[in-house]
Amino acid sequence: MKFGHFDDEAREYVIETPLTPYPWINYLGSEDFFSLVSHTAGGYTFYKDAKMRRLTRYRYNDVPTDSGGRYFFIKDGDDVWTSSWLPMKKDLDFFETRHGMGYTRITGERGGLRVSTLYFVPLGETAEVQKVTSPTRRMRSRPSPCSPTSSSASGTPRTTRPTTSATSPSARSRSTAARSTTRPNTASVATTTPCTA
Repeated sequence: MKFGHFDDEAREYVIETPLTPYPWINYLGSEDFFSLVSHTAGGYTFYKDAKMRRLTRYRYNDVPTDSGGRYFFIKDGDDVWTSSWLPMKKDLDFFETRHGMGYTRITGERGGLRVSTLYFVPLGETAEVQKVTSPTRRMRSRPSPCSPTSSSASGTPRTTRPTTSATSPSARSRSTAARSTTRPNTASVATTTPCTA
C-alpha cells in the first residue's frame, strides 16, 4: 500500500492520506526549542528537555495513537471540520502533508474550501509558528462572502485577521513572534471566506 512519495525537487516527503499505520512525524527545531509534528497535526513541543520541559502533552503509546496535537477547527456554514483530519476524522475531498526540512505543511479540502497550515520553528526563536491560510475556494453560493469570522470554543463570534499562532514559553511577551498564542489542549475555530466581490 502506498501512503506517499518523495518530491525530490521540493526536497519534501509527501503523505497523501491520513490513514497511515502509525503517525509519520517531522522534527522541527532551533537551538533550544523543538517540535514534533505528525502528518495529522499531532505531536508536542518542548524547551531544551523533551522529558522535563514539555509545553504540550503527547504520549507515543496512547490509544488511540496520535491523539494530542495542534488542531484548527473550520466552521463552514453548519459543517465543522479540521484540515488535518484529526481529531474529527471527517472525510476530506483532498488531503496532503508535506514534511520538509524544518517545516511541515498540512492541507485539507472539504466542500470546496481548501485550508493549509504551515508549522515551523524560526531559527533563534523559542516559538513554534502555525500559519493557517485558505488560498482557494471553488465558486458556490455562500451567505456573507466577504466577512471572515471566527468564534471561540464557547461559540462567541468575532471578526478575525489571518491566523498565526505560536506556542512558546514566553509567547505572550513576544508580540513579534505571533498575533495570538495557543495553550496546550485548546483550539480556535475559524471560517475564512475570501472576498471576490
